[in-house]
Amino acid sequence: MTPLLLPYPQIDPVLIQIGPFAIRWYALAYIAGLVIGWRIMRRVCQQPPKLLSPEKIDDFLLWAALGVIVGGRLGYVLFYKPSFFFEHPAAILTLWEGGMSFHGGLLGVIVAILAFSFRNGVNPFMLSDLVALVAPIGLFFGRIANFINGELWGRPTDVPWAMIFPRGGPVPRHPSQLYQATFEGVLLFLLVFAVWKVTDGRRRPALITGTFCMGYGVARTVGEIFREPDSFLGFLWGPITMGMLLSVPVFLFGLFLVVRAAARPPLPDR
Repeated sequence: MTPLLLPYPQIDPVLIQIGPFAIRWYALAYIAGLVIGWRIMRRVCQQPPKLLSPEKIDDFLLWAALGVIVGGRLGYVLFYKPSFFFEHPAAILTLWEGGMSFHGGLLGVIVAILAFSFRNGVNPFMLSDLVALVAPIGLFFGRIANFINGELWGRPTDVPWAMIFPRGGPVPRHPSQLYQATFEGVLLFLLVFAVWKVTDGRRRPALITGTFCMGYGVARTVGEIFREPDSFLGFLWGPITMGMLLSVPVFLFGLFLVVRAAARPPLPDR
């Protein structure tokens, strides 16, 4: 019997094109994540214990954007396709063709946070906590953009909500991009927001950062169970994928930060 399928919505990855210039959903996803995250950070930083001024958040926006884009691209180049880009270095600049790594973007943002904090004399964990609070928003939009692009599809399945992706062959597959948008975006945001709002997380520098890293490590690993491994990598060992492997140090780093933050006294209101 033919399994029930959900039709894949044929959405043009290019929203608007004027001559050689195109506005793609993929680029809009990054812009939306950065702008919405910036506005939320601006508002939250004015609440006790008033970690940073809104003006500092304004200044940090450009640093964060560069960290995400440069780190995300270099992470993809180094972690996923180093041999290809070594032979075709000019292809590193073709960002419009896709190819970004969250783990590389995370490293890029860490560098941006450390550099900005050193330059402005602020506690880097106070800044990273604000970034961690809004990072799931960008992850959500990014996974939705993956779905619109018809990339990073899931493994073959016969579930009723399976889809046939244009570039994924004739086999019904999990819409794993939507799963990851839910795990890494919606659920992770609710987790870090709860720690920030319900507990004294905002008064314990690094607690939100650690919670985000642990939550992302788990969410990404669960999502990888349904996602088809990259064709040029496949499985590394048994069921282990590159996404799972890279999530292990992220989770362990988060665990270290949570234990460290919980052992220290909370900051007083200012």
